[in-house]
This record gives sequence, C-alpha cells and structure tokens, in this order.
Amino acid sequence: MTTNAHLTFAAFLLSGVALPAVAQLAPQPAPVSDPASADDSSQNTVIVTGTRSPKAIDKVAGAVTVITPAEVQRSLTITEDATAVLARTVPGYSESNQTMNTLGETMRGRTALYMFDGIPQSTPLRDGSRNATFTDMSTIQRIEVIGGASAAEGIGAAGGLINYISKRATEEGTHIGLTGRFGSQYRDDSAIWKIGGTIAHKSGDFDVFAAASYVDRGITYDARGRRIGLSASSSLADTKQVDFFLKVGHDFAGGTQRLEATASYFKLTAKGDYHYVAGSRVLGIPDTAEPGPPRDPVTGQLLFAPDFNRFQQYALNYSNSDLVGGSLVVTGYFAKQEMRFPGDNSVDKQDPLISSGVIFDQSEILSKKYGLRTSYTRPDFLTKGLELRFGVDLVHDQTRQYLALTNRVWVPPMNYTSVGPYAQLSYDLGPVTLSGGWRHEAGTVKVDDYTTTYYRNRVFVKGGKLKYTNDLFNAGIVGRLGGGFSAFATYGEGFTLPNVGIPLRNVNVPGKTVEGLLDLKAVVFKNKEVGVNWRGRMGSVGVSYYQSKSDLGSSLSIDPITRDYVLNRRPIKIYGIDFSAEFRPIDSLRLNALFSHVLGKTSAANNVTEPLDVRLGMLNIAPDKANGQISWQYTPEGSVSLGVTSFFNRNINIGRGALEEHTKGYTLFDLTTNYRFKQVGTVSIGVENLFNKFYFLSSSQIDIYQNYFAGRGRTVTVTLHRDF
Repeated sequence: MTTNAHLTFAAFLLSGVALPAVAQLAPQPAPVSDPASADDSSQNTVIVTGTRSPKAIDKVAGAVTVITPAEVQRSLTITEDATAVLARTVPGYSESNQTMNTLGETMRGRTALYMFDGIPQSTPLRDGSRNATFTDMSTIQRIEVIGGASAAEGIGAAGGLINYISKRATEEGTHIGLTGRFGSQYRDDSAIWKIGGTIAHKSGDFDVFAAASYVDRGITYDARGRRIGLSASSSLADTKQVDFFLKVGHDFAGGTQRLEATASYFKLTAKGDYHYVAGSRVLGIPDTAEPGPPRDPVTGQLLFAPDFNRFQQYALNYSNSDLVGGSLVVTGYFAKQEMRFPGDNSVDKQDPLISSGVIFDQSEILSKKYGLRTSYTRPDFLTKGLELRFGVDLVHDQTRQYLALTNRVWVPPMNYTSVGPYAQLSYDLGPVTLSGGWRHEAGTVKVDDYTTTYYRNRVFVKGGKLKYTNDLFNAGIVGRLGGGFSAFATYGEGFTLPNVGIPLRNVNVPGKTVEGLLDLKAVVFKNKEVGVNWRGRMGSVGVSYYQSKSDLGSSLSIDPITRDYVLNRRPIKIYGIDFSAEFRPIDSLRLNALFSHVLGKTSAANNVTEPLDVRLGMLNIAPDKANGQISWQYTPEGSVSLGVTSFFNRNINIGRGALEEHTKGYTLFDLTTNYRFKQVGTVSIGVENLFNKFYFLSSSQIDIYQNYFAGRGRTVTVTLHRDF
C-alpha cells in the first residue's frame, strides 16, 4: 500500500469529524430490548429460504439459524472473510479457511448450497470451492441457514441452504452512508483498507438501494511474524476487490404487488506482489510468501496472469400478495461466474507438443446460469390452517474449465437443463404443525465429444447426454409444547450432481463414453433429524440430532502424483449433534454458546458397499467445534463483545496408511467494541486472534498441495461509519 493511499484513507477518516450525522442506516449493534419483546421477536422471526414466502421460524421443522444484521456487522468488524460469520454463528458449519477457497468448508459434513437473494452461487457441475466469495458483505442484511439435505431450492443443498439476503431501502427519504476501514498486523505490507458507500432512497411506493466498495488487502502474517503462504486455490491476502450493487423496487396496487430489479458486480483479483515459497511439513515450518511476482528464472517474464473471482448477477422479481386469496412470487435471473486459479507447473499440465520445456499454466472455471423460480402460496386452502405452496423452477447452467494460458480443454463444456415442479402442504392444528411435500427433478447434462490432456493419454471421449430423474419427498412435525418448549422431527431428501468435471477430466483409458461413466450418477441424500427448542424470557436453547445417508455418495481424496482431487463414489453415512444457546441475565447482557459434533463413515474403495468403516476426514468433515460469546451494551451508544472459538483434536483411521489423519485443535479469542459519537459517526474496533496465538488451520494439517499454512496472527481493524 503506497504512502499516498495511506494519507488519502486517513484524510477520509478524519473528515468524518467535521460532518454532522443525519440518519442511521448501516446496521449497528442495537440495544438489547426488554426481555418480553426479545422473546416475542424470537418467536415471530420469519424466513423465506426454502419457503419462498415469509414463514414463522417456529413453524419450520428443522434446524434454522438466522444471522442478524448486528451479527453480520460484528463479523465485518473483525474480518472481511465471507464465511467467517458462518463459522462463528452456525453450529454445523466447519472451520473458515481464511482464503478465497472453501474446500473442506462444509455444512454438517456435506457441501452447502450458497445463494444470494435465493439465486444459486454454487456450480455443482464443476465445484471449484470458490462460490462463497461473491459479494461485499456490507450489502448483506441477514443470512438464513437451514441445516440438512434439502430439495426446496433445487440441486446442490447436500448439507444445507445458506442464503445471503441483501439490503433494501425501507425508510422514507434519502440516506447516505460512508464506511472507512483500516486493519493491520503492525507490518508495512500487512495493511487492509476499505472505503464504501451506500445510498438508500424511498419515496412512497418507489425505493432504491445502491452500494459500492473497494478493498485493498496486504499480505498476512502468522503469530510468529512469518508471512503466510499464498493458496494454490487463491488467497484473500494480496488482493484488491471492487463491488457494485443496485436494487430498485416499486410497489403498486395498494401495496399488494411489487416489481424489483437487482444487479450485482463483484471482482476480487490477486495483486501479484508476492509469490509462494514452500516451507517444511516435516520440520513444522509453514509455507510462506516472498515479495515479487512469480517469474521465469531464465527470461524474467511473468509466469501467470492474476487469479480472480468475478461474479455478476441480474434478477427481476415480481410478487403479488393478493392473487386469488394467495401470494405469487416469480424471479427470473442471469448469473455469470468466472473463477481463475493460481498457476503451477504440475505434471498434469505438461505437453511436449506445446513445449519441450516446462509449461506453467492456470485453469479457469466459467459458469453461466439462466433461471426462473416460481412460487404460489395459498393459506387456508380448503380448510382453515392448511397452507398449499407449489411452483416450478427452471434452470440452464453452462459450465466449463479450461487452461487459460494455453487455451486447452481441462473440463469440457457441460450444459445442464432442469425442470423442477414441487408442491408443499403445511397444516396448523393448534400447537402442532404438520408438513409434507414433493419435488420432481428432471435434468439433463449434455457433454460434447472431447479429448483429454497429454497427461491423461490424449484419450478421445464420446460425448452424450446424462439424464437425471428423481422424486424427492419431505415430511415434518413441529409441536409447541407450552412454557416456551417445542420439539420437531423431520425427514427430507436432497439431490445434487457429483462434481462432474473431475471424472470427466481424469479419463485416461480409451473407449470411455460420457454416458458410461459410473462416477456421473446423481447423489441422493436422505436426512432424518429430531430436535428440542426452548425460548423464554431470559434466553433460548436448541439441540438436534441428525442422520444423513447416501447409497452412492460423493467425497474427495488426493491424487498422490498430481496433488489434485479425485472423486470417490461410495456410500456415506453421517451423524451429528448441533447445540446452541443464548442467555440474557439482564437486558444489556447476552451470552451465546454453540457446539457441533459431526461423524461420517464410508467404505474403503469405490464399488465397495460394506463395511462403512472409514472415517471421513478434513476434506469432508471438520473436527468438533465450540463457540462462545459475551456481549454487553453498556450504553445506548456503545457495546463490547468477546468471542471464543475452539476446534478439538482429532485422530482417525489409525493404522490405515494413507487414510490415517491427525489434526491438532486450537482456541482463539476475538474482541469487538463499538461507540456511536453524535457528531462523528460510529467507531468500531475489532481484534482477531486477540492473544496472538500461533496455530495451524485444521485444513492445513493434511497434505494436499501448497496448503501448509499457519493461521493469521493478531489483526486489529478500525472502522468509521457515517450516515448523512
């Protein structure tokens, strides 16, 4: 970061002192309400994820987490990492990798479906584990998370649904917000700085919300002062990020109908100011980074183009809350996702017909989605208390992966078309809510003829069509038992495609056809769950136990030669417990805790169905975790929070060779404080890794490829937010 940039940013922070605050727009840690209203609020919370129309959370059978604006803001005060808030607040979500890559970041041991305003961000045809970094978190109002396999939003929700819901203008008038943020690890090249702004305008039936931001990240350091290495699947360190978001809405017909258009553009690009340097796993020396981009040692030319994430999304939404006694929601969308990875000279990228020397190359995933989502909800259908919801989802997904520097096919173009009609019934019988539903998935993946790379023997593969047809069912019951207690039991089925691109890329035997590859069969999950919840005047407690199984599951392992991923198709069974609690001894004090335990088993080889005696490791299931947080609103203007996160030791598959895995746990503390000054704005300070503990991420303790990273050391961030 240049000296001029530092001065410009400092000037912005200081300029806030001279400007009056007019409106409060950005989410602030609100004072804790009186216990009675807090209880009412928790009981009356509604969600739209998986239901398409607002549904009271206490009538949903299953484990639901709603991450509030205050919780999103607290996470932003500590770090800009998009999944950090999930790791801190959602019981079943695994460790955050502190990179752009989410490999191993799972929900209840399986891949979750990430959504932005209900629109899928995941690319199941070729999951590059880069789908959670798609927008600036300051545009997010709240996050709704539903645990467990689900077909409610289509394919991909193997472990659950994670829906990032954007802000909109809700208050009359025009409100402008400016945010400046500066973070550092007390080294010249570790600075992270951000400047962002929002405009919210509402005039009667018309509203508009716009946001823009720029983030510049320096390199990161571990607690011993060593630079942290750059991930082979892309890092957040040493990057620059731009984000633009626009939402325009118009209510009409007396407020019963609404037309809303949104547009989003996000790009995060590596700056290339550093290059990866290997450490030593044997000696316990973590990988590091040294100044200067990677260059050819002979010619001095740059070896790679910058890696990046570029996500664009456009949507048009129409809703009618008074259509033949029910409500209709229709959303059409287009999404384009481009993910370029860092380069390397691995053995599977070499080709003597291109060069007799060493080839450096990098892959890029390009995905385009066109979709239509429809939902009609009719309350009191035929009889009082019976709700009917039905609709159809249409999606067309085009995904391919190629080697960008030599323009070679890495994964052939895949075209997926799906039609998904569904129907759901919900019946309120006094304190009991019964629910049940069906979804039909009819999809086709078309792959043209292609030839694999030199390393895969230049095999010609006959293209074809893969047809997927599945009927998926769900059923649930929620009983409100009185005294704040409720219990639920639920059964649900989910559907997804395997990571299709990996087996297509890895074909190395002549005579194969797309239609004949067993690895490309669909993955169907069956999820059972029971739970008990209590919500009362002084807090809440929830605990649930779940089982998830798939007869032909999908998991990853590492090719020992290429260090790349191999797709395994074996039966999988997963068991787990989620626990969360909140305690409010007084109005201004909150204590939160959560714990999750997940255990998964599979067979020892493909085409082996029994016994399931191999524990799933870090690529699929993280070690047990526990989180705690204490928050004190000491004045209406000020608050302070102390958080703690622990991941436990785990030793699995002892004595089973390459399957054996050992991970050492760690405990980290974080601190945030906020104060709203009348003539200045809100000043927030966040400290990540408060006691500067040295540790290795759990995901770094297994040998993949360029992944032996220590975790971030202490990082201090100061944020100033002003409203006008």
